[in-house]
Amino acid sequence: MTPKELADNLTRECIDRGQIIEGGWRALEILMLQGVSDVQRTEMRKAYFFGAQHLWASIMGILEPGTEPTDLDLERMSKINAELEKFVEEMKGTVK
Repeated sequence: MTPKELADNLTRECIDRGQIIEGGWRALEILMLQGVSDVQRTEMRKAYFFGAQHLWASIMGILEPGTEPTDLDLERMSKINAELEKFVEEMKGTVK
């Protein structure tokens, strides 16, 4: 199994348990937060969840009425994706 397949399977399991954001937080915690204080960890967890909640509420608030995605919905989602991809590119090389 490739690393991507493993990550995708883990993501599905987290979603099925209703813990996709918690799963992402745990991965971040393991990968990047070794040696930080409990206060830093707590504050970073809050920021992580606030960011996730903000994005979700924003998406839910901007979707056009109806059950099928509209061209505008898809355009907006593409812009969110582009913004997040830009962040990933900015972070490459800055993470230990």
